[in-house]
Amino acid sequence: MKYVCLFDIDGTLLNTGGAGQRGMERALASAFNLDDLSHDIPAAGRTDRAIVADLFEHHRLENGPAAWEPFLEAYLAHLPQTLAELDGRVLPGVFEILDALAARPDVDLGLLTGNLRAGAELKLKHYGLDHHFAFGGFGDRHLHRDDVAREALEEARRHLDRDVSVDHIWVIGDTPSDVRCARAIGARAVAVATGMFSEEELQEAKPDYLFADLSDPQALLSLLD
Repeated sequence: MKYVCLFDIDGTLLNTGGAGQRGMERALASAFNLDDLSHDIPAAGRTDRAIVADLFEHHRLENGPAAWEPFLEAYLAHLPQTLAELDGRVLPGVFEILDALAARPDVDLGLLTGNLRAGAELKLKHYGLDHHFAFGGFGDRHLHRDDVAREALEEARRHLDRDVSVDHIWVIGDTPSDVRCARAIGARAVAVATGMFSEEELQEAKPDYLFADLSDPQALLSLLD
């Protein structure tokens, strides 16, 4: 029996200290001479494409290639610096659990994140986690997290060159959106309260399992036995 574990990034594997938001602020400033990033725009559990669409609407920018392409170039140029500036960290137990899962021949690791693919790579590389993930679903094209989950499933099947049973897919994330998108593809969901949502709020989404954090790797590993 082979398992696929699809991890969210922000709030699940990492806390970047707000590097993505700061990178977007600087991208707006450098690409469009704007400096009023609306902090009323929600980010947790959403895709970068959806967040940027709301930013463009807020600033009355047309949501098309003429705005998206310079924004994307600027954001990816600023993100390495904002990652270096801010006091981020890998969350408890993450190094240990990824090493343990990577050592198991019956487990394949992937991503299911709202981050842009290139943004995800920059974040993971900065914190030394990039070598664990060879495929995933990302927020480059999708406004809705459920569509990212469908992309992750397709990418898992393509990369692994085999049919992947959804019964053996686990989605690990820190928001109710992670739980819902797992359900959208028929996968199982593990919620971790290491992001913006409390255990009580996550429980309302009805994950299969709920952990305060990943500091006890065996708690997650035991689900795959």
